Amino acid sequence: MPEVAYLNGDFMALDEARVPIEDRGFQFADGVYEVVATYAGRPYAMAPHLQRLERSLAQLRIDFDISAGLEEVVQEAIRRSGYADALVYIQITRGVAPRHHEFPTQPIEPTVVVTVKQLQPLPDDIYQRGVRVISLPDQRWKRCDIKSVSLLANVLAKQAAREAGAYEAILVDEAGQVTEGSSTSVFCVRGGALWVPPAGPHILPSITRAVLLEVVVEVGIPVVERFCSLEDLKGAEEVLLAGTSAEALGVVQVDEAIIGDGAPGPITRRLRQEFRKTLQ
Repeated sequence: MPEVAYLNGDFMALDEARVPIEDRGFQFADGVYEVVATYAGRPYAMAPHLQRLERSLAQLRIDFDISAGLEEVVQEAIRRSGYADALVYIQITRGVAPRHHEFPTQPIEPTVVVTVKQLQPLPDDIYQRGVRVISLPDQRWKRCDIKSVSLLANVLAKQAAREAGAYEAILVDEAGQVTEGSSTSVFCVRGGALWVPPAGPHILPSITRAVLLEVVVEVGIPVVERFCSLEDLKGAEEVLLAGTSAEALGVVQVDEAIIGDGAPGPITRRLRQEFRKTLQ
């Protein structure tokens, strides 16, 4: 079945969708996005995703009312795709205007894109054996709390991980603090408590991160919102990644350091088990 796209009011096959060259998303990465997973045809945590999208739009001063039918567009795109489990990509840019760095002086219509692709879950054996990651300097811009389409630093980090035979790149800022992965949140377990980087401009307020923090409270695991260093991470009892596709995924090696006994730990396994319950 053809993959579905929605562009500025019209549905079409994905390979038929086109945006003008002078769209500011193409010229300047002047736009934001969200990725929503669906399970059994139902969008997961749709309201928090839309709230984060609305916040990102406000931070870039893109004038778009997400309450004016966007959720209905997403639902229709899911229906047309026919996929029970899917990844829905929503992108909104400032729109099309002559190429100048400053905002257009005249009002323009934002460009709205929605695409739906079949969700390809990670194999169960990856969750059972865990993954290896590498560490890299965090070279992203200073407003990581905005889910911007400007992802070049993330792309380069992810490519470096792939070339190193690793699943992910863990990013470390100029202060020596572990911030997050190129496309995931990073947690670790120290002294039986779950350590998470505090919210702020240095990390994306991940929806999966928020869900896992709620789960942690419910099952009685202590939470410490504090940065850790790379050496702290390497010496942790457990390390795990969180994200829309990763869910809760154990890390068994950071650079040359083996984490714990070299297998996903009990807290990681418990968190994934509890997270999967929220999908039902």
